[in-house]
Amino acid sequence: MMKICHIFAGGELGSKVTKEYFRSRKGFVICADSGYKHAKNLGLKPDVIVGDFDSYKGKLPSDPEIIRTVPEKDDTDTIMAVKIAIERGYNTLWLYGALGGPRFDHAIANIQTMLYAREHGAELILCGNEWVSLQGEGESHYVREDCDRYFSVFAITETVKIKSLRGVKYPLENYEMHRSYPIGVSNEIMDRHALLDIESGLALVVQS
Repeated sequence: MMKICHIFAGGELGSKVTKEYFRSRKGFVICADSGYKHAKNLGLKPDVIVGDFDSYKGKLPSDPEIIRTVPEKDDTDTIMAVKIAIERGYNTLWLYGALGGPRFDHAIANIQTMLYAREHGAELILCGNEWVSLQGEGESHYVREDCDRYFSVFAITETVKIKSLRGVKYPLENYEMHRSYPIGVSNEIMDRHALLDIESGLALVVQS
């Protein structure tokens, strides 16, 4: 059963993440530190706010659960939010504000957090102007042209065996993709949808 949790980090949201976007999307809401400002601007009521609050200096609401940490810790505020979501039984996690902004190191940390979530039985998707997800062995990824025309596929494991990639400008059949070469960047959907089937390995899929 899919249990959805929306998590807000402090980076830029992107133009796709609007109040209209959330009108039809339900789920548990966790804010990581300054991610609260995004939920507040979107009119969303968080269930949990977690962080050391080195980024968000404003007044916190009294209703949600507040989990305060200290800056000197191993976990980022975002991965703490992910851990809380998984501990409370959520297996489909949508992370906003994870890619944009001045901190490239945070973007890399959030991609690693995707791997952490996967290893702990949950799917974490980074959402914004790009939509980033992981796809593994025996899994299929379906992309509609009317949602995202461009997308890229990168090997996360040393190699990824792609059974097929169809409906795109640069199709692949029985192709072994290597982590050390970005052959899968900037593909383009040519049909009404694209379909990616992976035989083995783990890939990072970026829709933009």
